[in-house]
Amino acid sequence: MPVGGGAPCSVQSMCNTDTRDVSATLAQIQRLAAAGCEIVRCAVPDQSAAEALAAVKGASPIPVIADIHFDYKLALTVLKGGIDGLRLNPGNIGERWKVEEVVNAARERLVPIRIGVNAGSLEKELLERYGHPTAEAMAESAMGHIRILEELGYDQIKISLKASDVVKTVEAYRLLAARVDYPLHIGITEAGTIFSGTIKSSVGLGILLADGIGDTLRVSLTGDPEDEVRVGYEILKALGLRQRGINFVSCPTCGRCQIDLIRVAQEVEKRLQNLEDTFTVAVMGCVVNGPGEAREADFGIAGGRGEGLLFRHGEIVRKVPEAEMADALVEEVLKAAKAVGGSEP
Repeated sequence: MPVGGGAPCSVQSMCNTDTRDVSATLAQIQRLAAAGCEIVRCAVPDQSAAEALAAVKGASPIPVIADIHFDYKLALTVLKGGIDGLRLNPGNIGERWKVEEVVNAARERLVPIRIGVNAGSLEKELLERYGHPTAEAMAESAMGHIRILEELGYDQIKISLKASDVVKTVEAYRLLAARVDYPLHIGITEAGTIFSGTIKSSVGLGILLADGIGDTLRVSLTGDPEDEVRVGYEILKALGLRQRGINFVSCPTCGRCQIDLIRVAQEVEKRLQNLEDTFTVAVMGCVVNGPGEAREADFGIAGGRGEGLLFRHGEIVRKVPEAEMADALVEEVLKAAKAVGGSEP
C-alpha cells in the first residue's frame, strides 16, 4: 500500500480487540477490510501481544502496523515477526543504542516508521517551555523525533500530529508540512463518538486535504472501527479525492413529504454501505426536487403520496408502493453491481 509520493490518500483504522486474541483480532480485520480499510494498526502493550502479532500479520488481508510505546524490545519482536510498519516515537524508546537497534532492524526489512506526536503526551521540556500543548510545540516535537531517525540515516518515515482540538491540529500540520516533505498521516485524535467525532474529523481533515496535506488518514471515533473507515471514505469522496462505494443523496424532509422517507433512506444506505461500486443513489421525498435528483442519479426513488417513482439512469422504471421502496431500489443497485462484476455488500 503506497503512502505518499502522489499516491491517493489511503484510509486506515485501528483494532480495538485484545491483540493477544488472534482470532478476534483477525475477525475484526476481515470486517475492516470488507468496509474498505487499507491499513490496520494493532496495539502492542506487552511481549505476548508482540508475539501474537506475527500470527495476525500472517493471515491479515491488509498491511498491519504495530503501535508501540517505550519498549524497544517489543519493536524488535514485531519486526522479526514480519510486521509491515511501526508506530513509535524514537525519543520515547530510551537510550540511543536502543533506537539504533530498532532502526537497523527496520532498515534490514524495509519497514517504515510513523512518528506519532499527540498533544496529550508531549515531552515535559516542551510543555514547560510553551506552557501547554500548542501547535508549535507539536511541530517541534515531531522535528526532534525526525532528527533522531535522520541522524541514523533512516528516511522511511511517516508523521502524524494529532490533537482533539481541530484548529490546533490543522495549524500543527500546516507548520510541519512547510518544513518537511515526509508523508503525513492525518487525523483528529480523541474526536468523540460517531456524531461529534464525525463532525470534528470532517472539518479538520477536510481543511487539510483541501490544502493538499495528508497522505493517509484515520478517523478516530469512540465506537466500531468500521465506522471510522466509512467516514474516512465519505470525507475523501466529498472532496473528489477518492471514489469507493455509493454516493448517497437524500433530502432532509419537509412538510410536503408523504412517505416515511427517513426509514427508507436509512435502510437503503445501511444495506448498500459496503458496496464498492461508485453509483449515485438518491432517495427523495416530494415532487419539488425529488424527480430531478432521482433522474440525475444512477438509481433513485422520488416519493409521492404513499408511493414513489423508481428511476434507473434517468428513466422511470415503475411506480413502487411505499412499503416496497427500499427493496426495489436496493434490488436495482445490486443488479447493476452484479452486471459490472462488482461485489455485493
